[in-house]
Amino acid sequence: MLFSMLSGSEKRAKLRVGLKSGTIVRAPGAFSPLVAMEIERLGFEAVYVSGAVISADLGLPDIGLTTLTEVAGRAEQIARVTDLPTIVDCDTGFGEPMSAARTIRMMEEHGIAAIHLEDQINPKRCGHLDGKSVIPADEMVRRVKAAVDARRDPNMVVIARTDARAIEGLTGMIERANLYAEAGADIIFAEALKDADEWSTASSDITAPLLANMTEFGKSDLLPANELQALGASIVIYPVTTLRVAMKAAGDVLNEISETGTQRAALDRMQTREQLYDLLQYERYNTLDRDIFNFKL
Repeated sequence: MLFSMLSGSEKRAKLRVGLKSGTIVRAPGAFSPLVAMEIERLGFEAVYVSGAVISADLGLPDIGLTTLTEVAGRAEQIARVTDLPTIVDCDTGFGEPMSAARTIRMMEEHGIAAIHLEDQINPKRCGHLDGKSVIPADEMVRRVKAAVDARRDPNMVVIARTDARAIEGLTGMIERANLYAEAGADIIFAEALKDADEWSTASSDITAPLLANMTEFGKSDLLPANELQALGASIVIYPVTTLRVAMKAAGDVLNEISETGTQRAALDRMQTREQLYDLLQYERYNTLDRDIFNFKL
């Protein structure tokens, strides 16, 4: 109620335990605090905050236009309402290696459990679009080292994302991933692997645990979590799923209102008032209010 009772350090420790459990950590994307509360209620292990989703929610394309303060602010709003660890997409670290260091410090202060940094150049592109470019591997190594060295909580998870699969091939991507792991990255985010065979190769040849991105309409086969776990993935994210579903539903009901003048036919597709109040723990707020203001004049 109001906010999570767990501190950021406790959530980071919780994520570390999950990563060592042998069971894949499932992290659906939350575009708002309310969605994060639903993710927790349904029994997932973590919450993911997507840079693409924050950009889209601001009416912007995912090309590196959002700022550190915008991403940190939204991430903090989401993290504060859930006991689940929150994983945040920090793009290229918002600048040079020194900026990556500042980014991880700010995310620690905002209660975040993990961030990922990527090896694209600015302006970046969605990982499943063509026309991307990556920085030299040694430059990304400096970015990763800066983040690792700047963290104050050793449980803060640093994830290094590489977009090199589409540019340098699977072998080149694996070579980069191992350099990033050697630089101190806890997890490797191997973006846009195509299928189970590529996952199997990456898992056997990369020295760090892997994160799988199961985003829709992209280059990767949408593999079930249990299959990804068997292929060696430690985390799976569903970054844009909830936003896509919500926007499709919003567009459908707005179209119905435009055509018919009423939303009546869509009532059975809506979250009810009772369901919303239950998720918000509305009654607990009433109880708190009564318990605090229990005096008489």
